[in-house]
Amino acid sequence: MEFIDVAWRHDTEPEPIRLVSELDEQRYEMRKLEFFADGRVGFASPASSSEGTMLGAEPVPPLSELNSDVQFSGSNISSADFEIMWGRYARAT
Repeated sequence: MEFIDVAWRHDTEPEPIRLVSELDEQRYEMRKLEFFADGRVGFASPASSSEGTMLGAEPVPPLSELNSDVQFSGSNISSADFEIMWGRYARAT
């Protein structure tokens, strides 16, 4: 598993500004949190979701590829940090 935290800089109000994901070995999202500028946080897992958040249908590109786009700034985080955020923001899993 890999855990990533990606800031997304854009001017499209309904889109999230931060994406935090748990990725499997093929880089498919297993769980995801989306943070919005207005303070809402959406989540998605295979079992449930909120705020319109959905797991991606395609593998997530490597961080080096994401970070080559000026809109994105991503880094790896620990599984413990992900679990803390998941426990705080995912209301049903």
